[in-house]
Amino acid sequence: MPLLPDAESFKRLVDGTDTAAAATLARLALAPLGATWGTVMALRNAAYDRGWLATRQAGVPVVCVGNLTLGGTGKTPLVAWVVRHLTSLGCQPAIVSRGYGAAAGRRSDEAAELTLLLPGVRHVADRDRVAAATSAAAAGADIVVLDDGFQHRRLARDLDLVAIDATDPFGCGHVFPRGLLRERLAGLTRADAAILTRAGSVSLQRRAEIRDRLAAACGGRLPSVWVEASHAPVAVRDPAGTRRAIDWLAGRRVVAFAGIGNPSAFRRTLVALGADVVAFRPYADHHAYAAADLPDLASWARTHDAALVTTLKDLVKLPAGFAGETAVVALEIAMVLETGAAELGALIDGVAPRFGTDPRDGAVGR
Repeated sequence: MPLLPDAESFKRLVDGTDTAAAATLARLALAPLGATWGTVMALRNAAYDRGWLATRQAGVPVVCVGNLTLGGTGKTPLVAWVVRHLTSLGCQPAIVSRGYGAAAGRRSDEAAELTLLLPGVRHVADRDRVAAATSAAAAGADIVVLDDGFQHRRLARDLDLVAIDATDPFGCGHVFPRGLLRERLAGLTRADAAILTRAGSVSLQRRAEIRDRLAAACGGRLPSVWVEASHAPVAVRDPAGTRRAIDWLAGRRVVAFAGIGNPSAFRRTLVALGADVVAFRPYADHHAYAAADLPDLASWARTHDAALVTTLKDLVKLPAGFAGETAVVALEIAMVLETGAAELGALIDGVAPRFGTDPRDGAVGR
């Protein structure tokens, strides 16, 4: 069974949870590499800020949704929220991404999930995101949502929205590979809005502590808009697209699996919904499921006499024809903005093309 909890093991290494002598030596060896990469990123950002490296225009407004850390920050529900907001204004948005983790000729995990959540919205994946954005505009998009592009400076953008996971906000305090940061926390000063995702999983005091620490790292120059958002489970889906009420999980024995950046957050969500999680398998992020995985997972569920549950990101990657008597279902998550919704909406309204629709008529995106 190709169970690959690499992301979890690496996180235990870099956050210091793994206290073995070998782990301590590994952290010492990785520290100068992380410091070097952090410096390289800082110099690169300075070159773009000063115009020494050129940016390219897409021909339409660009809203970037990104993050500072590796792994899952709950960014996909944020992308969906932004796209729905733009659609409600009468815009024709397209999503542009690198297509990370996609096999040749196939969609990435996030693209497949967003296609399910946002039917009819064009999604263009290309390592050259300038080319992807230009292509989307030529095909009729009047605004582009750049998914996971905060560090991709070559494509000019009108707004930068940065997702910060409240359950793991600082990337273990170090730049990769010593930690989970893509760049130093001070990079947040480039953003127009910071969105604290999974905020409902931590206390109000912890939210304030996160904000204060980020402000200190940014020299007091936090983005002008601060948003606190929770990930709200809204339904349970099966591979055919049938949706069930979320209380289907309450009191039910389940075995769960996830190949995402933050699998422990998924498990906590299931427990919070009242599910009896009797076993859990974390796979590596972007795990590619093979046909052989399916009967093994079904047998695992039958052994525990439990329902088989995964994430929507994993469900869309399962090969057709799930083998075995045990069906698989996925948890569908939506983003609920607890604070800062009006301010974030106003930021997006300010760059969105208008088609005679007053964006402040009604409670858009609330």
